[in-house]
Amino acid sequence: MQYFVDKDSIVRKIWGKSDTILFIFAGAAAEFALNKAVDWLYFTGKLPSDPIGRLFSTVRYARTIVFAPSQEANKAIETMAHIHKGVEKKRGSSIPDWAYRDVLFMLIYYSIAAYELLEDKLSGNEKEEVYNVFYRVGKGMGLKALPENYQEWLPDRNTHLKADLVKSEFTIDLFQQYKKHLGAIRFKLLKEAQKLVVPDHVRNLLGLNRPSLLTPAVPLYKFSRWIKMDRLIKILLLPGAYQQQIKQLDII
Repeated sequence: MQYFVDKDSIVRKIWGKSDTILFIFAGAAAEFALNKAVDWLYFTGKLPSDPIGRLFSTVRYARTIVFAPSQEANKAIETMAHIHKGVEKKRGSSIPDWAYRDVLFMLIYYSIAAYELLEDKLSGNEKEEVYNVFYRVGKGMGLKALPENYQEWLPDRNTHLKADLVKSEFTIDLFQQYKKHLGAIRFKLLKEAQKLVVPDHVRNLLGLNRPSLLTPAVPLYKFSRWIKMDRLIKILLLPGAYQQQIKQLDII
């Protein structure tokens, strides 16, 4: 059976562990709050009303693509494109192409950043492999003007960061929603986690310029995984309502 992502791919290693996925979406939650197109998710109301639920919904689509046979993965990509077209029809305007690319670029960037934070540095070929998987996702959704490879993507990513991010009233409100749904302590941990993975431009826009309080805890957390204590830490740090869904994120 042919899979969308090879079984021995580094992308499966990245998306097969809950802690790596949680860091991916911690970073994406910060960056997406700054995106000039975030008003589109305010139009549906889904993101501000349930940001954590939205995270797991996005995870389900991403993991279907990463771990499913090609036919099932392509169907998931088509479904995502169809959902977005439905939102565009309701609003009477089109989501700009650059906004689609921004979301795709976030998945590429934070997949690499989260894995390198918690596991090990990726080789050039492994980064190219990560890029290729999401490049094919973008192509499947009909995205235009995608760089052909990882090296060409790097300057394009920086251009998008500078052109498409701004701190707005949506940014402020979305972070308030994060705090409301997570609680003050977990919200503080979220921001400290975001400092570990977001690029400097995002950090500056959000005022996350102080060193992360979690920096010295990262080696300790890696050790906790080795002695099988990481699940207890997740239980203590993450909302109880999502514990089962978080547990199901661990495949490898």
